[in-house]
Amino acid sequence: MEGGAAAVSAEKAAESASYTYWVREVSSDAAPLPVPKKIDPADLCNQPNQTYLGSAWNRAGTWEEKNLNKWASERIKELLESMDSLEFSGGKAEIAEVTRCSGDAFLVTVRNKKRVGYTYELTLEVKGEWHIGGEKQELRGYIDVAEFSFGELDDLQIQVKLTDDKDVAEQDKLQIKQDLKLFLQPLREKLLKFEEELKAR
Repeated sequence: MEGGAAAVSAEKAAESASYTYWVREVSSDAAPLPVPKKIDPADLCNQPNQTYLGSAWNRAGTWEEKNLNKWASERIKELLESMDSLEFSGGKAEIAEVTRCSGDAFLVTVRNKKRVGYTYELTLEVKGEWHIGGEKQELRGYIDVAEFSFGELDDLQIQVKLTDDKDVAEQDKLQIKQDLKLFLQPLREKLLKFEEELKAR
């Protein structure tokens, strides 16, 4: 009987141990947990031939992603709001404000290689004046830029909407919309500049 009880006790102990195999019991003689140590910039400078990209802790160049949303959104707005006004046969217009600039931009380090990317959508408020029916008339509108991504600016498309155009004839509206679509090329050039700056980060 004693042998049987001992066997059952040993079996229960083994089962108990199997459930807590990965649980680390803290005892007075256990080794202390490692404490994070700040990397000293002086140590990094003394190491020759450093060819890794990304953070100093990621010398193997494994996956590392950096969020660039704040910088990208601010930079896109700066570039687009600095666009020159355009003159047309019947008037002129300029970008008044970037009213929507939503999306994501990121820098990824993979296998010690740097890759950047972004996806954005934009709405630009435009204001201008046109000679309509022998009179100068001020009009406002919006240019919507559908979702676009890194390397896809050749396929960039815009949609134009006018506001306060109740007294404008349909033919004149069509002409004004065609005029505003001429913002596509300078818009593309500004976004290409943004892509170059993104790649250089």
